[in-house]
Amino acid sequence: MSNKQALHEFQSRLATRLQSVRATGAAASWLAVEVDELRLLFPLSHAGEIFAWAPPQKVPYTHGWFLGVANLRGGLSGVVDLAAFIAGRPGRRRSENDLAQCRLVMFNPLLETNCALLVDRLTGLRTTEAFSASASPDAQAPAYFGHVYTDTGGEQWQEINLQTLSQTPGFIAIGV
Repeated sequence: MSNKQALHEFQSRLATRLQSVRATGAAASWLAVEVDELRLLFPLSHAGEIFAWAPPQKVPYTHGWFLGVANLRGGLSGVVDLAAFIAGRPGRRRSENDLAQCRLVMFNPLLETNCALLVDRLTGLRTTEAFSASASPDAQAPAYFGHVYTDTGGEQWQEINLQTLSQTPGFIAIGV
């Protein structure tokens, strides 16, 4: 099965799940993703379209976490390695197999940020019922970190406020 077919099937399953969640009255609150060893939650109202990995065109004199620009559905979008941005370091090299699993998550157009975030894996949708506890972010955490949620399996998930991230000076200033 090609990557394009797999992505299409995943998007179809995701759309079907969204419709079934709406029909049952439960609300899906987050898109769950993994970057490096981090489990992250993007509010669905902040996340936009999801794309398979598309190699970006490098842009000179930018931070290592800014991978370049990619043509996504006919428009140029900046591509940010989210794991590298959070860690404050250049992006790590990924094998072709790793990149085949990666996805680009666009910001919701309402946020007016023409950017896609590179994530290692999509893990589906999460509702509040999937979590047994939540805690406020650490005082030293970046402003775009929301609550930390603990799922019923004991795993911790960090909420990322994409609207706040898109307005963070360090995120906007891609040049070195």
